[in-house]
Amino acid sequence: MAPSKPFGKLPANAASDIHEYELHVPDEDIKQMQELLKFSPVAGPIYENSLPNGDNHLGIRRDWLIEAKRVWETEFDWRATENRVNSFPNFQVPIRDKIGTFNVHFAALFSNKPDAVPVVLLHGWPGSFLEFLPMLELFRQKYTPETLPFHLVIPSLPGFTLSGIPKLSNDISQVDVARIVDSLMKQIGFGTGYVAQGGDVGSRVSRIIAVDHEACKAIHLNFCAMTRPASATDDSKLSSIEQDGLKRLESWKATETAYALEHATKPSTIGFALSSSPLALLSWIGEKFLAWVDSPLPLNTILESVSLYWLTRSAHSSLWSYRHVSPMSTHST
Repeated sequence: MAPSKPFGKLPANAASDIHEYELHVPDEDIKQMQELLKFSPVAGPIYENSLPNGDNHLGIRRDWLIEAKRVWETEFDWRATENRVNSFPNFQVPIRDKIGTFNVHFAALFSNKPDAVPVVLLHGWPGSFLEFLPMLELFRQKYTPETLPFHLVIPSLPGFTLSGIPKLSNDISQVDVARIVDSLMKQIGFGTGYVAQGGDVGSRVSRIIAVDHEACKAIHLNFCAMTRPASATDDSKLSSIEQDGLKRLESWKATETAYALEHATKPSTIGFALSSSPLALLSWIGEKFLAWVDSPLPLNTILESVSLYWLTRSAHSSLWSYRHVSPMSTHST
């Protein structure tokens, strides 16, 4: 396949059924999203959604949601998002797995260097491949295809946004997704070795890949959830930084995990709710983009991510990972 974009030359041994992909949502889908937004009411002011001094510890603020809705309806440009995505090489490939065939999307920067290191970078929820585009832009500016030291592969995980959802008759677990990602890397031509990087759901998938699949030679994680060691009985011996970290952990568990329990125990219910209204989806996902970042994100960045989930109709199909790891779920593995 002759590449149509810089950094888009697949390895010589890549599978022949990998094809270039261009993101383009039909006009009628965008129009429908805007109409649903227009007719979606914002709940009236109450104590919880209108706390003084911008306090949002009880969830999304009403004034923020009103302004975000206005911008989404009248100013947000989805086509600009598509243009940014399509400025990078994007591909789709059918991955034939024992639980079905998945059409897996991935963005990539491929190197022409013979010793370039293949790296697959895996997102989580409510993330997507979009969160890696600023990094790809930095690499694209710093290197040429002849000097890039890595092959960078950013898949959309199965069930998320641009990758096929699981078949109706089949469950899917992180073990399955690890196998699918490994198959993807082999299809691209990296069966002799690659590195996996992941955060959130992607971190769990990366660890499974490292254990179960020989082609994965190393992993890098930016999310490392751990259980408390049995030997850790005296917190007074910890440093002040470590003690502060434990306090943050306890606060997180007490105030920021309700969403995960809902995803794990009643994914069908929350899936229907999130798929019924773009404003509901913005409230659910937007809250996380506001609360989980060190520095505030531009509103446009949040709207891009929520729009991607909405326009790909994947709000409900992206929740599969939670019930397999939550101790509260009746369907955990």
